[in-house]
Amino acid sequence: MIVVVGPSGAGKDSLINYAAALCNQPRFAVVRRVITRPSDHDSEIHDTMSPDAFAARRAAGGFAVVWSAHGLEYGIPAEHRAFVANGGVALCNGSRKALADFRAAFARLTVVNVTARPEILAERLAARGREGPDQITARLARSTMAVHGDFDVVTIDNSGTLETAGDQLVALIRDCLSEP
Repeated sequence: MIVVVGPSGAGKDSLINYAAALCNQPRFAVVRRVITRPSDHDSEIHDTMSPDAFAARRAAGGFAVVWSAHGLEYGIPAEHRAFVANGGVALCNGSRKALADFRAAFARLTVVNVTARPEILAERLAARGREGPDQITARLARSTMAVHGDFDVVTIDNSGTLETAGDQLVALIRDCLSEP
């Protein structure tokens, strides 16, 4: 399992979409996480579920990993455990605060920590249009780019072109696919 983490606006979904377009093979899968809010098809593709449906699926063991953030619930569908256990490489957008749960669910875990300069983050958050200037300032003030814990971490700076950072992610995925 390759879990991509980083602050809002770092370009996690853009990198995942870039890698998905270049790594088309049966042993590779991009995980569609489940979120309790509608999908923004311009930047982020996920499955939407109501809070009640999410809670029911969680209670039934339908998620390998779950976490809460920004008043929403997020989940990684349980079926990805078997895919990874059988030699597949799965790529998902995750959360730093859920990394211990990812490690418990997936024996082989690599964390990709996506970073970007603060002014780049602010520009991207403003362009996304989900939050006002005060909310963006508050989000940036709380955000951190550090990954804490004993994890296999690869840091990718996505302050420049998508291709530069995306090619680093693609190279990591191909390295993981080449492992036995």
